[in-house]
Amino acid sequence: MHSYIGLSLLFPLIGFIINGLFGWRIKNEKIIGWFGSLTVGASFVVSFLIYLELIGLPFYERKFIVEYLSWIKTGGLDVSFSYLVDPLSILMAMVVTGVGFLIHVYSIGYMHGDKGFARFFAYLNLFIFMMLTLVLADNYLLMFLGWEGVGLCSYLLIGFWYDKPFEKMTTSDAGRKAFIVNRIGDFGFLLGLFLMYKYFGSLNFNTVFSIADKLQAGDTTVFWITLLLFVGATGKSAQIPLYVWLPDAMA
Repeated sequence: MHSYIGLSLLFPLIGFIINGLFGWRIKNEKIIGWFGSLTVGASFVVSFLIYLELIGLPFYERKFIVEYLSWIKTGGLDVSFSYLVDPLSILMAMVVTGVGFLIHVYSIGYMHGDKGFARFFAYLNLFIFMMLTLVLADNYLLMFLGWEGVGLCSYLLIGFWYDKPFEKMTTSDAGRKAFIVNRIGDFGFLLGLFLMYKYFGSLNFNTVFSIADKLQAGDTTVFWITLLLFVGATGKSAQIPLYVWLPDAMA
């Protein structure tokens, strides 16, 4: 069952493509909303079935790498679209799709009558796809792709009502502010990846973890890489000092 992890990502991607390209032609909100919702629900079912498979295996056999195609292969860098299937990653996938499904269902009523109804559900589906890419990736570069995708979707959703003015700024301004501040944090994340590749020669989780485990005490490599990755996390989670985008985004 774990080999079907790609379906968990494929379903919300299909929802994004269909609602994004053809949603404006469909006048029935229920069809648009429930189609987008059910793609996420189907993704949850796949993740749940894989989780049941994993917990039925011996502890040391609960880890699989599912590779679909090569992405970058040049010099010493070999990165593929491969996904890590273990209890933690699948549990996070279940959280993303389970909570995401409830958000989709709630949005059917919340967005009723909005002229951008189909566009909103396309953004939500894309958000789920990028979140799944983030939590299921088997290497740091693919994880960074999901990370940036989540940032893009946040920008699109924050500025969704871009044509509606508010007291201090438009939602477009708030979205732009969130996008810029998050890019500052993401620059730290990217520097961490460069430093990681320089010292470890790989961006694959297994390779990096195996080498990092053998570093001598006092080696500052892990400290600087961790600090740079933490800078990225502060931007995404709105921590000091990269918190300034959150109040406007939630206004």
